[in-house]
Amino acid sequence: MRRETASHSTVHGGKMGLWTVLVLLTAQLGNAPMDGGVVSVSLPAPTNVSITSFNMEHTLSFLPGPETPSSARFAVEILQFRRNSWQQVAGCLELTAGQTCSLTQAFNETFDEYEARVQAFTPNQTSKWTASKRFQPLADTVLGPPDLSVSGCGNCLLLKFKAPTTKGLQQLRDHHVDLVIQVKRTRDGVQFTLSQPYKEEVTITYLQPGVEYCVSVSLKTLFNFKSVTGEAHCAFTSPPQPTDSRTSHLLHSDTANQTLTVYVVYSLLAVFSVLGCLLGGLVVYSTRPSFRLVRPWLSRRRSYLFLGGQSPERAPPERSGQISTTQLHEGDSAECLLPAHRPAEALSISSDEGQDG
Repeated sequence: MRRETASHSTVHGGKMGLWTVLVLLTAQLGNAPMDGGVVSVSLPAPTNVSITSFNMEHTLSFLPGPETPSSARFAVEILQFRRNSWQQVAGCLELTAGQTCSLTQAFNETFDEYEARVQAFTPNQTSKWTASKRFQPLADTVLGPPDLSVSGCGNCLLLKFKAPTTKGLQQLRDHHVDLVIQVKRTRDGVQFTLSQPYKEEVTITYLQPGVEYCVSVSLKTLFNFKSVTGEAHCAFTSPPQPTDSRTSHLLHSDTANQTLTVYVVYSLLAVFSVLGCLLGGLVVYSTRPSFRLVRPWLSRRRSYLFLGGQSPERAPPERSGQISTTQLHEGDSAECLLPAHRPAEALSISSDEGQDG
């Protein structure tokens, strides 16, 4: 009896030990990789998987799922719909949280459509895949503005462009890239828009000379109108007048000096005019006595003419004696010469007086 009991206990004990070993082995195998994969699927899936593109440079970004351990890594795959197969992206197989993945080289067909997906994994766990939206490189990229310099050329502006030297943007030049040029006049805000094929130099003509214009540029293609307009660059069509404070002060000073000079000239002219009038009056007034001295002689000459050419100096004594030289000199008017003009009356009067005597 004792032997049978012992034997039964040994067998029962052996069975219990085997089940324990099987349970432990199952647990170990459950966490061990098989055929390069991971059996347990327990990590949170990544979120916010998106593709952004600027000037044909494509970038994938994502966020770790909630409660994802910091030791987790992330793998990226892409699907090209024309081939209908997922492919791993070189350089994006062990990303950490916060890193991005460049898909510029992977999206080498500009007219094809793509999709990307991200998976989190640890040495013994993986997550589900999270896919992005469909992406078409040529249509979904955002075109940034080229580098621009503006200079005046009289009544025109000369624009010089330098496009970014990215490989993807170089491909766009084969798909008819256009320049959209916005020109705005600074003085009053009048503006207009030009659109023409891309080239390194463009001249905008028929502008007002000496006026400031501001130019901003963007790009567009036949398949893409998503663009960013660059900052405005301003220039005068022809060199403007100096406007700095020092030059402005000099200009104001010159203007003030010119105004003062004009006032001084006019003042001097007025003074000289007044002095000229005064001097003229003084000359006339100072020559008046001389005129008085000459007046008797003029009167005699006039009497000589009236008497038929006889000179007053040769007149008969009786005629000339009627009017004294003092009377001629003191007379202030021509009335004192009237007797000399009527010698016949004087003689007749004298003869009558003689007869009466």
